[in-house]
Amino acid sequence: MINPEHIVGRMADKLKTAFIGSVDESGYPNIKAMLQPRKREGIKVFYFTTNTSSMRVRQFMSDNRACVYFCDSRFFRGVMLRGQMEILTDTESRQMIWRDGDTKYYPGGISDPDYCVLKFTAMSGRYYGNFVSEEFDVD
Repeated sequence: MINPEHIVGRMADKLKTAFIGSVDESGYPNIKAMLQPRKREGIKVFYFTTNTSSMRVRQFMSDNRACVYFCDSRFFRGVMLRGQMEILTDTESRQMIWRDGDTKYYPGGISDPDYCVLKFTAMSGRYYGNFVSEEFDVD
């Protein structure tokens, strides 16, 4: 049995890319590469930054089912977390994950209307490594 907290946490912290999945208006899945989460609370909650005007935000507003996938190609392992995505636009959430240099993407700063936070809350996951897959719950 794997230790999801340890494995998922290390992957989220070390890997520079995360993939997020949403459901489009036709009911089909969509995957998008994102920069690694800006913040996490264990392996239950992950925070990402994105554009409010993005297609993904529209999809999550319509259907909040989501997944986050971390892939470590060096060791041929990966983990998918299933859960729900929230769109946060309040000042406190924006400030929490803002970094120097973000004005490159959001010229209006923290209050830029095209800047929002994606908050992913995991419920379960699936890990693949050493030629074995394993399901787990996220508490």
